[in-house]
Formats: sequence, C-alpha cells, structure tokens
Amino acid sequence: MTPIARRLTLMRGLARRVLSGPPALAFMPAAILASFWLGGEGWLVVLALTLPVLFAALGLFDQPGANALTQPQPNTQEAMERALTRAAQSGRHTACILLELDDFETIRARYGSAGSARIVARVLDRLRSATRDGDHVAQLQPGRFAVVYAPMRHLDLEVAIQMSGRLQTRVEEPVSLDAQAVYLSCSLGFALDSQVRGASARDMLTAADLALEVARANAPSAIRAYAPDMARGPTTPDQLADELASALEKGQIVPWFQPQLSTDTGRVSGFEALARWHHPERGLIPPSEFLPVITRSGQLERLGEVILFNALEALRAWDDAGFEVPRVAVNFAGDELRNPKLIDKIRWELDRFDLTPDRLCIEVLETVVAASPDDIVARNINGLAELGCSIDLDDFGTGHASISSIRRFSVNRLKIDRSFVLKVDRDPEQQRMVAAILTMAERLGLDVLAEGVETAGEHTMLAQLGCNHVQGFGIARPMPVDQTAHWLRDHSTRLAEPPQIGRGTS
Repeated sequence: MTPIARRLTLMRGLARRVLSGPPALAFMPAAILASFWLGGEGWLVVLALTLPVLFAALGLFDQPGANALTQPQPNTQEAMERALTRAAQSGRHTACILLELDDFETIRARYGSAGSARIVARVLDRLRSATRDGDHVAQLQPGRFAVVYAPMRHLDLEVAIQMSGRLQTRVEEPVSLDAQAVYLSCSLGFALDSQVRGASARDMLTAADLALEVARANAPSAIRAYAPDMARGPTTPDQLADELASALEKGQIVPWFQPQLSTDTGRVSGFEALARWHHPERGLIPPSEFLPVITRSGQLERLGEVILFNALEALRAWDDAGFEVPRVAVNFAGDELRNPKLIDKIRWELDRFDLTPDRLCIEVLETVVAASPDDIVARNINGLAELGCSIDLDDFGTGHASISSIRRFSVNRLKIDRSFVLKVDRDPEQQRMVAAILTMAERLGLDVLAEGVETAGEHTMLAQLGCNHVQGFGIARPMPVDQTAHWLRDHSTRLAEPPQIGRGTS
C-alpha cells in the first residue's frame, strides 16, 4: 500500500468513527433542523441528497458484523487455501482437524433425524466456542466436522494434540435433549502444514482425512496425527468391494478378540470375536468403513463363515493351552439368520472342532430382532438356542425391541449399549437407566453384560448395580488371537495376587 493510499485509509477510518459515533448521531437531528431554519427547504433537500452519498463513500452502511451475516462463509477448502496463503506470507503455521462423532448412525437411529440434527447443531456451537474468531469451523456431513486454524506463531505436534484434546473434551460434554442427557464420544485426525509435502488445501484435507481414518480404527475417543507414511486406500466402492473379496480369501480379515469379565469373580467369562481388516498397505481399516461395503456387495455370509471358523479355532487353541475361556461370542447379521441351513452349518462347525454348543454365543442386534417379521429368523435363533448355544441381544436399548420379542427369540442375555454405560459412575440418570434394565432382566430371568466400559469407575458402579458381566476398552482392547495367550496369563496372575494394602505413617 502506497503512503498516499495508507493516509486516505486512515482519514476514511477517522471520518467513519466521527460520523458514526454517538456524538454525531446525537447531533444529527439538530444539524438537519438547523439547515432548514437557515436555508429553508433548499438546504434541507441538498443535505438529504448529500448525506447518503457521504455515508456510502465512507462505508458507514456496512455495520460491524453485517458481512458475516450477508456474505456466504467460505467452504472448507477455500478456508484452507486462505490459511495456507496467510501462513506462507507471515512465516506462521496452520493446521486442519477433522472430527467425527463415534457411532453416529446409532445416534441417528436412537434419537431420530430431528434429535440427531439438534445434537449436531450443539456440537457445531461447541466447536465454534472452543476456537478463535479467525478459525474456520464447518460441518462436512452429518456427524463429521472440520476446523481450519488461522495461522499462529507456535504450532507443533504437541500444541496440535493439546488443541485436539480441548475440542474433544468440549464435544464430549453431555448434551441435553428433551430433558435427557446424551453422552457423545468423538475421534479426531489432524494435519500440520509442516508435515504435508506441498501443503496445498487439497493435500491438507486429504492428510487430515487419513489421520481421522486411523483414529476411527482405534475409536472411541481416539486422536491421531497425520504421518507421511500413511497411504490412501481404494477411491471407489467397487474397488473396495474387489479388495474385500480378495482379503477374505487371503486371510487379511480375521477376528480380533475382546475379553468379557464376570463382575462377581473377575474371571474371563468369554471373548467376543470382532471382524478386523489389516490391509497390507493401509494398516488397520475400521469396521465402519468396510462392513457396509461387504453388506452391499453380498459378501456378508462369507465374512460370517470366516469369523466363525477362526473364532472356534481360537477357542479350541485356548482349550489345548489350558486356558479357561467358557465361550466365544460371534455376531450374526440378519442376512445370515435368514439362511435355512444355518443350524446345520453351526452344528457341523462345532463338530469339526469338537466343541459343545454351549461354548458358542450367538450375538444378534436388537434392531434385527425389533424389525424382523421373518419366521425363518425366529426359527433359526430358537433352533440354535435348542441346540445349546446361548443368545445375546446386542446393543440393547437402541433398537426398541419389545419384551414379547425378547421371549419370542429365546434370548439368554442382554448387552447394554455403551451409550447407557458412558459416565454411569457420575450421572444419576445413567445409573437409573441401567438399574431399570437390570431389574427388567432379573424379572425375565436374563443375564446382563455391559459393553463399552472404559474406566474403573464405570466398572465398579456396574458391579455395584448388579450387572453380571462387563466388556470394554477399560478392560482390554480387541486383540489378535496371538496376543490373547499373553493377556490371559497376565490377567490370571493379577487375580491370584493378594490385594495391596498401603502402609500407614506413624
């Protein structure tokens, strides 16, 4: 900017402050009236014509904050481009954070479109309140958000992790929805301009998306930073479906096992088999990314066969190694439960590994039970129960299954959804909800397992409320089968150790 232009800008700003300030506004009516007394209607007309022109020239019609309302907000890529440009000009640094609510589809199914929209709006408000005025915050899609930080002087990996942690803490505060506390968790991936080669807007968003993908694979409440060695996977669903078919046959998709504990004894009451895809280039891919593709591509039954075979093989291996694992739980989707030959298939697989039916737990989603009018589904579930398999109703509390449906499908155990377990040690409302489920289960003669237990406090409160079994990251994350033996030995050692009593000071 030239000295003359700078001087004109300063004069324009001074004039704006003088003419738009309180003194000018106070004396404006007096000035107009005086012009009429002194010069009559002629002066009044001249003043009426010249004042609007003067105000427009000085930009006084642009009220503070008006631009923010009338001008469209830049989209995220444009905001990223501006932040990178300003960072390059000033020698500062910027970052992009992508945030996604964990299990958003479950939230939408439980609270409906209107309720989930209110939750999303609240999250967006919280993100804006936790960032600066110059930062860009936007919703990319339902349940997913972007934050582009305006350039700052000190921005390294440690600072970015701290900023991500603050956003996560803010988002995960309870949301009040129709006098009900809704507990959320979210995963974040971020990219620093200093870590992204070339650092174009598209590159930054791609890098943050890759980091979020890794965080989602370790959800809930995971935070991951972009690293240059992260690889992008297939770009189309067809490519992903082809890779999935190959991965199933090559043994890349196998069950990982998460332990379930008895709250009475602390002993292992079982393992749940959870499908995991370890891609040779992309690493661990979250189930939320590949399971929908498997369903759409008609490969769900093949996936079920792979998981069941590996789960029973693991159970046989634990027996041979002398570990006491009463049962393994395997999830069965609606498509699998409609197979008229399912019972014969399960019987044959159990015979192959010389295992009795009570060693296999069939997990069925509550949404399948609530929405399934098919007699074949009921016949298969009841037939498996008669065979001796136990039946778990998974994600209880989200699918609105009636008590009659629970009895119709020969359910043995309810799995309380993690949305009821989250912060149960601190929230009386959560405690009342869990207590109500436990009372109903007791009256119906059903066992109960709480999933999603993440803290010792939640574990303790569930045990005090009378929940029979627990499962979650607070006990152990899902692990490959070759790590289970080490975990079982460590857990057995911890149970055998006498309690530590601290020494008092005299």
